[in-house]
Amino acid sequence: MSRFARVALRAVPRSRPTVAVARAAFVAPASRVPSFSRSYATPPDTPSAGDTQLAHAQSLLEDGTRALEEGDLAKARAMYTESVGAKPTSGGWFNLGVVEYQLGQLPAAIDAWRASIALEPSADAYTNLGSAYMMSKPPNAAEAIKALTAAMSISPEDAEIQYNLAAILESTDNLETALTLYKKAHAGGIERAAANARNVGGKLLAKKLKEEAAKEGK
Repeated sequence: MSRFARVALRAVPRSRPTVAVARAAFVAPASRVPSFSRSYATPPDTPSAGDTQLAHAQSLLEDGTRALEEGDLAKARAMYTESVGAKPTSGGWFNLGVVEYQLGQLPAAIDAWRASIALEPSADAYTNLGSAYMMSKPPNAAEAIKALTAAMSISPEDAEIQYNLAAILESTDNLETALTLYKKAHAGGIERAAANARNVGGKLLAKKLKEEAAKEGK
């Protein structure tokens, strides 16, 4: 059974609005997985004078975030859905993705995070998208790799993104790149990435020895 690294999903803040963090499990196939977590806060869109649609959408977003903090996922989903219906915003779609993920509605979460990215690409949205793809049944490693690669292009020094991308690459036998990313993640503060790097290094050595033996046997 796979072990999991936990990644925090962000929700847009309240008083710039309310901070609410929902957690999601991110698949990592290696046996030693960090238990890091992080909080995200995205500044909301600022309504211009007379933009009543955006002001209404932001008010609904705040209502949804309060409901999310109180654990009322059904109400949060309804408020976020109404918010993006009133005025689509990156934050509204992002938070709707958080709720759909928590409700186990992965296709809906994926659609919501894609909508958020279409309005405003962010490393956090891409990271959560990767999580949703890996938690899908069956896991979609190819799309997860695309999402995390996009996340890393926005935040190239983010050790958590490096670690999780390395974990997926390891599971798909892309060992050389996985090793490079584990080393970077360790240098960036993910302590357990060192053990993963050693494990991948051992796999690469075994693979090399096997190839050499096969050549000698010919």
